[in-house]
Amino acid sequence: MAGERQADCLFCKIVAGEVPATVVRETATTVAFRDINPQAPTHVLVIPRVHYPDAASLAAAEPQIAADILREAAEVAAEDKVDGSGYRIVFNTGAGAGQTVFHTHAHVLGGRGLQWPPG
Repeated sequence: MAGERQADCLFCKIVAGEVPATVVRETATTVAFRDINPQAPTHVLVIPRVHYPDAASLAAAEPQIAADILREAAEVAAEDKVDGSGYRIVFNTGAGAGQTVFHTHAHVLGGRGLQWPPG
C-alpha cells in the first residue's frame, strides 16, 4: 500500500537502517544521503521516510512531505556550499526518464557546470 514500507525497496531499507548509506541529513520525514554513483561533486538523494513510487504520487497524497523534500534539498545545497554557485534538483519519474528505484527521491546536484538542456 502507498505510504507503507515495501520489503523489496532499497530506499525503504536505507530508511530502516538495514542498508548502509552515507547519510548527510535526517528529519522526521526525510533522509538525505550521498549517491553511490555521483554525477557531480555534490550528488545527494533526498527521500521521504514513507514509500511512494514517484514524486507525483507523493505530492498528491502527502504534499507537506513533498515540500519537506524540497526544503531539505536546499539545506543539502547550503551545507555543501553549492547554493551560491547554483545547483539542480531532479526528480526522475518512470523508467523512461531514468528512474531505477521506485521510491520518490530528489537528486541534488552541484559543484560543477550544469548545462541545459540536461540529457
